This record gives sequence, C-alpha cells and structure tokens, in this order.
Amino acid sequence: MASQRFSVDLDKPLASQVGHLGEAYDEWVHQPIVSKEGPRFFQSNFLEFLTLTVWWAVPVIWLPVVAWCISMSVRMGCSLPAIVSLAALGAFIWTFIEYCLHRFVFHMKTKSYWGNTAHYLIHGYHHKHPMDHLRLVFPPGLTAIMCYPLWNLAKVLATPAAAPALFGGGLLGYVVYDLTHYYLHHANPTTAVTKHLKKSHLNHHFRIQDKGFGVTSSLWDIVFGTLPTKKALKREQD
Repeated sequence: MASQRFSVDLDKPLASQVGHLGEAYDEWVHQPIVSKEGPRFFQSNFLEFLTLTVWWAVPVIWLPVVAWCISMSVRMGCSLPAIVSLAALGAFIWTFIEYCLHRFVFHMKTKSYWGNTAHYLIHGYHHKHPMDHLRLVFPPGLTAIMCYPLWNLAKVLATPAAAPALFGGGLLGYVVYDLTHYYLHHANPTTAVTKHLKKSHLNHHFRIQDKGFGVTSSLWDIVFGTLPTKKALKREQD
C-alpha cells in the first residue's frame, strides 16, 4: 500500500506528512524518539509558535483565573467551607475528565489523512517525542477552548453562586495535572508517591501504551480496569 511506503522526513515540518502514513500511522507514532528537542510541526513560524509552551506559563496564566473564579463565589455569598468543598469536588471531577480525554481522545485510533494529522497535533507527537520540553503542557489557546465546555458543565452541576468555585477547582486540577505531567518527564522524584507516578507514566509511554491513562492518579485506571498488571509489565519487559 502507498501509505506503508511513505517515509516521514523528520527534518521537515511533520503536520503535513503524518497523514500520509495511513494505517501505518499508529505503529509509527508509538515508536518513541527520546530527545529533549522536538521536530518542527509547521512551515509557518506563527503556527509553530502556537505549539510551543514553557511549563511555567500554566500557573502564571491559569492560577489567577482560579483565584478570580473562587472570588466570584465569595462575592455571591458562598461560605468558606462550601468553597473548599466545591473546589475539591471540581478537582476530583477533573481527574475523571483527565482520564477520559487521555483514553478516548488522545488515544483514538485513526488511519485517515485528517484523522492522523489531528491525532498527531493533539497527542501523537507526545508519544513520538515524549521528552520534548516545549510540548509537554497544553498550549494556552487549547486550554481556553477546553474551558468553555467545562464552564458550561459547572453551570449545569451547580447553582450560579457555586458554579465559579466548582469550575475554579476543576481548573486548579488541570494546573496540577499539567505541572505533574511535566515533572514526571523531567524531574527525579524523591517521594514514594511521585516515584510511583513516574514509573506508571513511563510504563505507559515505553512499555504498555494502551494502559495506565491516569497521570495525577491511578484511581480511574483501577475503576475501569486499565491499570497494567505486574504480569503484563513483566511480559512486555521480556
């Protein structure tokens, strides 16, 4: 097949190439290249700039939004215990959203030109170049788009006064998720919890890529049966 004969040139922008891989895309994208510097996505310098995000942009941009949301609930009369509970609930809901996004969107199966291209830009590049330090966290524009349905979900689940704090908690959960993700790729954890999270996430990248979708927690992997078993990990290692 023509798609199987296509060869990606890593020295040229990849966004216009990966779609041509067709059915061979899934195998190609899950053969990681471990280097801190990643490839170019677009010929356009402006589009390329939009794909690059330093890790510290996440707390700098979004923590003020979290604070503003919580202050809205304060101004509308929510008590401190209620705000703490709502923010905690929002962060918990985020862990479920994180799992679902990673499992069903970021790891969707595709073989069409536009499907391959979209998947590569959303998450495939991260599996191909997992140590690319400028493409480990969500670009602000993508996060802003994601916030729109999440804000509407918060309005459905809570009262007008409670919705901002619930949304703020969810957004805080996202910030923790993205910073944790960066930390797991580029830091040397020193605690038992962070060591476990790093081991689990690196197993997902380099050993069993269709399991272990949780980044900040393995809770939903346990609930939905996607936690890699020790037997499976040993078999993969062998």
